[in-house]
Formats: sequence, structure tokens, C-alpha cells
Amino acid sequence: MRVFVTGGTGVIGSAVVCELIARGHRVLGLARSDAAAARLAARGAAVMAGDIATPDTWVARLPDVDAVIHMACDFSSDMGAIERRLLDALLPALATPSGRIRFIYTGGCWLFGPTGDVVANESATLAPLPAFAWMLPHLERVLISRELHGIVVHPAMVYEAAGGVFRRFAHEACKGAAIRVVGGESVRWPLVHSHDLATLYALALDRAPARSSFIGAAIEGHPVGRIARAFARRSGKPQDPVIVSADAIAAELGEWARGYALDQRLSGTKARHDLGWQPRHLDPEAAIAADT
Repeated sequence: MRVFVTGGTGVIGSAVVCELIARGHRVLGLARSDAAAARLAARGAAVMAGDIATPDTWVARLPDVDAVIHMACDFSSDMGAIERRLLDALLPALATPSGRIRFIYTGGCWLFGPTGDVVANESATLAPLPAFAWMLPHLERVLISRELHGIVVHPAMVYEAAGGVFRRFAHEACKGAAIRVVGGESVRWPLVHSHDLATLYALALDRAPARSSFIGAAIEGHPVGRIARAFARRSGKPQDPVIVSADAIAAELGEWARGYALDQRLSGTKARHDLGWQPRHLDPEAAIAADT
């Protein structure tokens, strides 16, 4: 397929681009800088200059494609308006008489709110963080579209051995500082390795029916304190994590960062059953220890 991707140089997008190319798809990536363009080209993707914040400057140049995977997000206070303007410009441009283009929209685990001991699945009523409430009408817009083959993927917390949601832990451990944990050590994060998530996007591209949603959680819920302690051990300076409040992290990073305090358990069973997804990275603490 000819696949247009946004966010193709982020943690999720980089892995997705590599997975798609490895499967023989032709990828065109949106790049808002020369550095981003170079990273996309190095992975074998074609490049189109543009920024999701200014879709009117590039949507008319978008060539014919078979599918779109939207993974970009602007974490500014204006991110909801930016997303609305993007969809207002992009979705009409994708409506063609030749057939419905497959459109994969990226949601997120923080749209499910705190689940506690309940393992939430795709049928759960969404209860997003206020900072992400703007996303709900956009999800609905994609899923009910009659012009597109709409699909939603909700990634869990996306990690790599020292990257993704683990990057801050790795940085603090490298400095020899106490690792900060938001909310408490018992807060559970649903997790998925970037490579496993990329496989899920590729499977959804090939197999997911229209109007379907999938949670990309390989691990239902892992106590964040164990992650912090694994990084402390790896640094050779094991020490107790420092607990910080959701208010403190929001003041530092923005209201969206309150998600780090959400205690969640999410199920990836539907993706396994319906799409044949088989995540392979199921022991994040072992991955942290092995990344020396």
C-alpha cells in the first residue's frame, strides 16, 4: 500500500515506519523540519514537507494514497484546536470516488481514565483526562465517517529499554539522581514496547474492519515503582524513588502530564484475537537490566 504517516519520527512513528517498509509498503512521511526529513529518508520513506499545525499549506500537495496513519500530536495548550484544523483540511481531501481510504487514528490509554483493579477493554466508557477531552469528538468523527475506512488504535504507555515513557527515568538514573514517580509506586501503567505496537498498527492496516478500535496493551498494568527501581539498580546506585504529585508534574510539563498518575489496567485481548497480534516484549524490567 501507499501509506501517508504523520508523526513518523516520534517513538511510535519511527517504529511504525520501519515496520511498514519491512512489510513492503511505500511510506510517505510528513516532516516539519530538515532534521525530521533526514530521519524519515534514512529509514526508507519518501518525505513531504509540512506541519500538522498548518495543514492548508500542504494538504493540496498530498498525492494519491491507499491509507493514512495519524500519529502526530502537538502537546501545546492549543493541541485540540490544531487537531480540529488538521482533520477539517485532511479528511475532505481523502474522500475520493475511487474508494474509501483506510485511516488509522491514534487515541491513547489516558482516554480511559483511572481503572484501578478493573481491566478495561474497548467497550469501556471513555473518561479522558480534561487535557485530552478534545480527542473524543475527533475519534467519533473518524469512526463514523462514510468516506473513510476509519480505525482507532489506543496505545498503552509506549516504552523502549531507555526511551519512550522510560526516557525520564533513564535520564535521572544516568545523572545519579533519585528517580521521580508520579502519584506513588503502586500506580500501574499499561505498557507496550514500540516494536510490538508497530506490529499492531501494521496488522490493523491490513486486517481491521471499518469503525473498529483496538487497545495496544501488551502488559495490562505494571507498577511504576518497579520500573523506577529497575533503573536505579541498573545505575549501580539503588535508592528509593521520590514521589511527586500530579499537581507538581502538571506545573512542570503541562496539564496533560497528569496522566502519569493514572492507575490503569487495560486489555489487549481484542487485538490478539481479532488481528492475530502477538506482542513479544513482556518483561520491561529485564529489558531495562539488559540495556547496558
